[in-house]
Amino acid sequence: MFTQTERIIALRNLRPKKKQGFLKIISLFSFLGIMLGVAILIIVMSVMNGFRSDLTDKIIGLNPHIIIQLNKENDVEKIKTKLLKKYKNINISETITGEGIILTNNKAKGILIKGINEKDKMKSFLNKEITKGSLNDFSTGRVMIGGELAFNLNLKIGDKINIVSSSFIDTPFGSIPKQDNFIIAGFFNSGFYEFDQNLIYLELNDSKSIFDRYEDNVDLEIFLEDPFLAEKYKKEIGTLNQNIFISTWSDTNKSFFNALKIERNVMFIILTLIIIVAAFNIISGLTILIKNKTKEIAIIRTLGLSENSIIKSFFLTGFTIGFLATITGVIFGVSFSFYIDEIRNFLSMVFGINIFPSDVYYLEKMPSEINPLSVSLVFILSLVITSLASYFPAKTISKMRTTEALKYE
Repeated sequence: MFTQTERIIALRNLRPKKKQGFLKIISLFSFLGIMLGVAILIIVMSVMNGFRSDLTDKIIGLNPHIIIQLNKENDVEKIKTKLLKKYKNINISETITGEGIILTNNKAKGILIKGINEKDKMKSFLNKEITKGSLNDFSTGRVMIGGELAFNLNLKIGDKINIVSSSFIDTPFGSIPKQDNFIIAGFFNSGFYEFDQNLIYLELNDSKSIFDRYEDNVDLEIFLEDPFLAEKYKKEIGTLNQNIFISTWSDTNKSFFNALKIERNVMFIILTLIIIVAAFNIISGLTILIKNKTKEIAIIRTLGLSENSIIKSFFLTGFTIGFLATITGVIFGVSFSFYIDEIRNFLSMVFGINIFPSDVYYLEKMPSEINPLSVSLVFILSLVITSLASYFPAKTISKMRTTEALKYE
């Protein structure tokens, strides 16, 4: 593609003379700008991909893949039988979910209460996330709470707590909220800060009682082998019964994932501008170089080197800067992304600040997922930008007149 002569000229252009020190500075800034742009873009994309993947895994693990809300007209057992007959590879469990307040040690905290059937507890995420206590102790009159919630309220296993629900009962003194006492059976740690400080689990009959729900007034949770097929199942299940409300894990968190997607796209556009700005340095550098080399270009054209070869040699000069900067940026970005949590811990220790607070970002460690497709996209995009930035200045050589350049020589 490039002849030896063209490569030699490009190499000489990359090593300007001492009196052309300004060109060295422009070339250096071009290299550093593109390298940092590529590296930062890869790092940000990796963190955003990791953030989305980790949150998706947490949400899928903590939430049912499909939720069916029933009313008095629905026969729970009939619907369960119909679903299990149609779909052999799903798990169905009964649940009741609502809001309440936990009262203990002169403290109060708003919480989300989730009822779970005792026979389903071994299949739930609790079976893998218990940090203290035993799931075998989780039964009627006992409760499992998040470790963060226990820490905030200074609770330990065996403590008695009072839970006030959002349901009211009529008394001679008026309507008052239902409440009951429970004993803490254990703590769980989901790795999702927001859940661990707000969620508690009751046995299903206890949740029916505290929310004043009748015997069959429960919701159904469906767990699939592939959570990403939830929308397909939702449409099929909706045709079986028109008197039920169906939602999926993606419906529940739709606004959150849309926000993540928009943020990721905006960050990609903004950080791409860094590469474009750095590419302008290549344009200015090559333009100055061509201007300074006008006489030399005229001489080598007189000696027989074609105009196309000269254009290619100057294009190769700019492209080499962009290519090397892109390769260096990819290596730096991938390496930084791979060790990003270790780097975060080091910087937090040195400067004494929490760079990635879990109460803000919902995760205990900084995530990173190096996606080869994203890295390839950044690599190709950088090469395209630097190619264009190298081509247009080099193309101006075609407008140069040899006789004018050598007129006063």
